[in-house]
Amino acid sequence: MQFKKWTALTVSSVMVATALAGCGASNGGQADGGTSNNQGDKGAANSNVNKTGMPIAKEPIELTFFTGLAATNGSNKFEERLVWKEYAGMTNIKVNFQTVPFESLTEKRNLALANGDYPDALYSARVPAADLMKYGGQGVFVKLNDLIDQYAPNLKKLMDKYPDLRKALTMPDGGIYSFPSFYSPEFLPMLIGTPLWVKKEWLDKLNMKEPQTTEELYNYLKAVKSTDLNGNGQADEIPYSGTGINPLIEQLMGAWGVGTRGLGHKYVDVDPKTNELRFFRTTDNFKELLQYMNKLYAEGLIDKDVFTQTGNALYAKGGKGLLGATINPNPKTQFNGEGYFGLGALKGPHGDQLYTHIKVPMVWPGAFVITNKNKNVEATVRWMDHFYGDEGATFYFMGKEGVSYTKAADGKLEFVDEIKKNPNGLTMDQALTKYVSWMGGSYPGYVQEKYFKGSETLPESIEAGKKAQPHAIKELWYNFNFTDEETDFMKTKGTDIHTFITEMEAKFITGAASFGEWDKYVNTVKNMGVADYMNVYKAAYDRYNKSK
Repeated sequence: MQFKKWTALTVSSVMVATALAGCGASNGGQADGGTSNNQGDKGAANSNVNKTGMPIAKEPIELTFFTGLAATNGSNKFEERLVWKEYAGMTNIKVNFQTVPFESLTEKRNLALANGDYPDALYSARVPAADLMKYGGQGVFVKLNDLIDQYAPNLKKLMDKYPDLRKALTMPDGGIYSFPSFYSPEFLPMLIGTPLWVKKEWLDKLNMKEPQTTEELYNYLKAVKSTDLNGNGQADEIPYSGTGINPLIEQLMGAWGVGTRGLGHKYVDVDPKTNELRFFRTTDNFKELLQYMNKLYAEGLIDKDVFTQTGNALYAKGGKGLLGATINPNPKTQFNGEGYFGLGALKGPHGDQLYTHIKVPMVWPGAFVITNKNKNVEATVRWMDHFYGDEGATFYFMGKEGVSYTKAADGKLEFVDEIKKNPNGLTMDQALTKYVSWMGGSYPGYVQEKYFKGSETLPESIEAGKKAQPHAIKELWYNFNFTDEETDFMKTKGTDIHTFITEMEAKFITGAASFGEWDKYVNTVKNMGVADYMNVYKAAYDRYNKSK
C-alpha cells in the first residue's frame, strides 16, 4: 500500500478556565517567552548528560510531566508500573507523572499554558499543531532541531527514513517543538484502529453470510433486532452500539464515495470524478449516507444511547453479550467479547467501495513537548528518544522479558498468560496496567507490528486489516499545517461550521430535522463561509503540493 504523506495540523481547542491542580513548576509565574531554551546553568546540565548509553544522567535528575490519561489506562500511578520503575533505574532520571483524564485534558492544558503553570514537559498531552506554533514561537516550548541532531538519533533516523515525518513536525517558522505519536505507515491495522465488528455466532444462527454491502449490513442488524440470539427470552439484543455516532459515519463514508483522503480530513476530500477539492459534508452522496443512518436509527437498529454513551457503558453492554455490531479497538480486549470479526469496505448503493477509515500515520504531532521550565533539556531529549528505537519501543510496549513477555525461538514476542488470559478475569488492557502505560493511545513513540501487542495486533484485527487492504485509500493525506491567519480562521469560522454541521447531522439521523430541510441546511452552511473555508484549504493544499 502506497500513501502520499502530508504535514500535520490539529486545530487547537478554545481555552477554558478551570484550575490545574498540582501542575505548578518550581519557578512559577508567567512563562518566559524570550528564548526557546531557558535552562539556567546550561553548562552544568550538559556536563551531567552521557551522550550515549545508560545511564543518561551522571547525577540523579527529577522531572515532572503533565500527563494525559485514558480511562482504559487504569488508576494506579505510572511511577508504580514496571516500565517506569525500571526506566528510572536505567536512566538515573525519576519522572513524576501528574495525570489528567483525557476528558478534561484540553481545558487544563490550555489553562496551564495560558497561566504559565506547567511543569518540565507535557507527556501524552495531545498538543495541537496550532499550539506548537504559538508556544514554540513564544519560547514556552523548547525548539528541538539542534537537540534532535545531537541527542535524538532514533527520531532523526525515522525522519530520514520518512521525510514526510520531518515535514509534518516542522512548523512554518522552521522549528520542531515536539516528539510525535507515529504509527508505521506499513501497519494498516493500527491505522484503522477501530474496525466495524460483527458477531459471527449470530450471523451463523441467522444463516447469513458476512455483510459485503450496506444493504446486507442493514439486513443483519434488522435480523438481530427481531431475534432472541442470546437465548435469554428477552428482546435485549442491540444491533449496533458505540460511543458517539461519528465512528459509524466514518466507517461507511467510502460506501458513498466520500472521505477519499482519510480520517485526517473530515470535511474536505478530492472528488474522484473531477480530481478537485470538495467540501463533501454537503454533497448529495453524504445526504444519502445520512438517510441510511436515519433509517437504521428510526428502526431501532442503532442504540439510542449512542450519542452520549461512555466507553465503560458500552463495554458493560458488550460484557453482557448484547451487541450484534460495534466499533472499538477489539471486543476481546475491551469487554472480553469473543467471536467478533471486522468488516472490510462495504459496497454502497451506487457501487462505491472504498475503505476510508484510515488515520494519518502521525496521529498526534504534539505527543511530547519540553517546556522552558526544564533545566535538563538534553537529558529529557535522550530520555524520550529511547522509545523511538527498537530496543526502547519494545521495552515501552512489552515491558521486561521474562516478566511481562516471552520471546520465542523465531523472535516472536508474546505477553505472559497473566496478561493474555488473566486468572482474575481482567481484560488485557486492565492486566497490562501493572506493567506499562500505553493503553488508550496518544503516547509519544513509534509503533510497529513486531513489538506492539495491543488490540490492533490480535488475529481478528490483523484479519480486518487484510480485508480492508484491497479497497484501502491509495492517497492518504496527513493533516495540513496552516499559517497563523489560516489557523485563526479555522478556529473561529471553521469551528462554527464544524459545530453546526455536527448538530444538524445528529438531527437528520434522529429525525429531529427532516430531509426536506436539506437544501436550506446546505445554503446555511454555504452562507457561514464555506467558500472562504475552501480557499484556506486550497492554499494549504497548493502550498504543500508544491513543496513535495
